[in-house]
Amino acid sequence: MKFIVSSSVLLKQLATVNGVIPSNPLVPILENFLFQLEQSQLIVTASDLQTVMITTLEVDSTDTGAIAVPARLLLDTLRGLPDQPITFKIDTETFGTEIITENGRYKISGENPIDFPKIPQVTKSLSVEVPADVLGSAIANTIFAVSNDDLRPAMTGVFVQLSEQHANFVATDGHRLIRYRRSDISSEQSSTMIIPRKALNLLKSSLPSDNTLVTADFSAANAFFSFNNVRMICRLIDERFPDYENAIPKNNPNVLTINRQELLGSLKRISIYSNKTTHQIRLKLAANDLIISAEDLDYSNEANEKLLCDYDGEPMEIGFNAKFLIEMLSNLSSNMIALEMSAPNRAGLIIPSETKDNEDMLMLVMPVMLNHYA
Repeated sequence: MKFIVSSSVLLKQLATVNGVIPSNPLVPILENFLFQLEQSQLIVTASDLQTVMITTLEVDSTDTGAIAVPARLLLDTLRGLPDQPITFKIDTETFGTEIITENGRYKISGENPIDFPKIPQVTKSLSVEVPADVLGSAIANTIFAVSNDDLRPAMTGVFVQLSEQHANFVATDGHRLIRYRRSDISSEQSSTMIIPRKALNLLKSSLPSDNTLVTADFSAANAFFSFNNVRMICRLIDERFPDYENAIPKNNPNVLTINRQELLGSLKRISIYSNKTTHQIRLKLAANDLIISAEDLDYSNEANEKLLCDYDGEPMEIGFNAKFLIEMLSNLSSNMIALEMSAPNRAGLIIPSETKDNEDMLMLVMPVMLNHYA
């Protein structure tokens, strides 16, 4: 079995799917790329049993066959090569692989492709087409709030709700919640699913930044995404997502409207002085007046800043985790934001004042208990 391919083209395609490969796989064969040659088409597959990524590229060949090739060794070799045509010669009996370049030969010991896990077949019960930039935006706006707690598996992915009117993308870690809504994504058939964080990160990094259409097919157990010459299959999280709509407070009479960048800059400076474990900062609100303060009693460090704002509501003091607020505000692009609150012990809502077309964003953040309330 033999084929010729450009080193830079092959490297680019392998880099697209390489993120799937686990550092310590349960099965040693998963440290490999599966190469399947069908004459002038080379299909490259990477898997970690939960997620599969497949890319297809054109090569110069008339052969057919398959082999599993060590991923790290091959990638490191290709990264060190200048752009040039390279020839792969593969012995399909011993799985010995020889890479021939303009001025070198490299021998790699491959493995039997029959040991590579079977790829799930598409048995779709629902299909949606989404522009790549819209899908990328939905992932970027939610994935940072996904939980890392494996004891709560339902929260380790993004909850997707499809309906005839819109699509909701929801992520929460118990301390904050993001609901990102798109009115330009809809489905005649209402459905919900939880897509794992790793799969979404891989998808986000491989999506084109333009409006290339991504086809998303869903079965009871798997999600299938395809665009250009890339396909991704991931196992859905089979858990019940928390009833997030009941967690969103409806009546929030105290509203702070402020420039997002000014608030973000102040939080970054003040948080340096907060306790390194709790990251607690205090917001003291009065008419058109906001005082942000933090203190670390262990080291007698403290700081406060006064910001101009528009505040409509009762004077109040409320505590938040600065790390969460900074991350949430950093993921917004709106110049102005509203922080809607009801009481110091109830969740606050961050609403951007400006949003793009077909987009609606709501961020919820839980307060932290202050030592005293004014």
